[in-house]
Amino acid sequence: MPKEKKAASEKPERKARSSGGGGRKKLTAYNKFMQTEMARLKEDEPAMSHQARFKLATANWKGSRENPKATAA
Repeated sequence: MPKEKKAASEKPERKARSSGGGGRKKLTAYNKFMQTEMARLKEDEPAMSHQARFKLATANWKGSRENPKATAA
């Protein structure tokens, strides 16, 4: 049996697109701290490399009041 050809004007149905309104996840205490700490360090030490700034920020997180593990220990 020969296949029937669709007319050129007929288009296949498209899937409905998502509106993309899924939203973002809430930032953790670590993420919030790192955002503010990186901004602060960048302002205080603009010549410091990003890698060195990140290492300093993570070291600061270990003793931070905002760190739930630091306050519990």
